[in-house]
Amino acid sequence: MLIATNGRGHVVKRPSKPAIGTMLANLRRGNDHMVLERQEENREGDWYIQVLLRDNNTYQLEYRDGIAAEHYQTQTVSQEKVLHALLNWAAAKPNWHDGFMWNNIGAMFTPED
Repeated sequence: MLIATNGRGHVVKRPSKPAIGTMLANLRRGNDHMVLERQEENREGDWYIQVLLRDNNTYQLEYRDGIAAEHYQTQTVSQEKVLHALLNWAAAKPNWHDGFMWNNIGAMFTPED
């Protein structure tokens, strides 16, 4: 099941394309964010994509594919590109992440030995 949550605690289960677009459009600058999370009974790990609207009006986009080591981040000024990525991720399209330069930031989330 897909669940959308924003920084103000608003939760939408099985969000529609318009609901995702509205949540993105309503982000406020300065640490306001939204998360789309995929929850399935037989799937372990954390599967999500999240967007943060920064103070400088850029979008910080991150996603995690199950485990901390597979956590990636990029930035863009294009709300349209972010919406495209969110909708294609939600639809599980294989090339949803194309058009961005992603950095693996998994080391920030994995414990040191």
